[in-house]
Amino acid sequence: MRVLLRVLAPLLSLVVAALGVLVVVEVVAAWVDPASTGLLVPWSTWRESLSTTLWTAGPVLWIAIGVGVVGLILLLVGLLARRHDITLRSPSEGITVTTAPRVLARLVGRRVRAADSVAGATVTASARKVTVRAQTRDAGGDARSDVRTRVDEVLGELPLTRTPRVSVSTTGSKGPQ
Repeated sequence: MRVLLRVLAPLLSLVVAALGVLVVVEVVAAWVDPASTGLLVPWSTWRESLSTTLWTAGPVLWIAIGVGVVGLILLLVGLLARRHDITLRSPSEGITVTTAPRVLARLVGRRVRAADSVAGATVTASARKVTVRAQTRDAGGDARSDVRTRVDEVLGELPLTRTPRVSVSTTGSKGPQ
């Protein structure tokens, strides 16, 4: 979602800048030649057409609905693109401490990959859930409990305000051990 915002923001700003340049060009053209009908935009023709159009006309209503829907979509995109930081216990009053989910995933991933029985691991984290998918070197059931213990240790060492749920899945490694 943040990628969408990073693309939309410059595009919308370019559109607004282009409209600003267009208005300036039209104003200067109207000052130079007051009898002109518009240099780039036929605004006098538009004005005549709009003066006969009622607010209750079908096209006016559909354009208003379209603008409203586009506005709501942009509002939702902006609200959903916020950062999803993980809050930590503050060391003193008035200080807010947060970390990114990527940092938590890296901490958990390093600890899990340090286990002798783990060949590799993929970790995703959010404030609510940590998911670990580990490839193990041995086919025994000990690897899953070992990975779970390591994840719980990391989460216990961190001053998280809320401990996320943990989901661990293990698969046997298919490569050389």
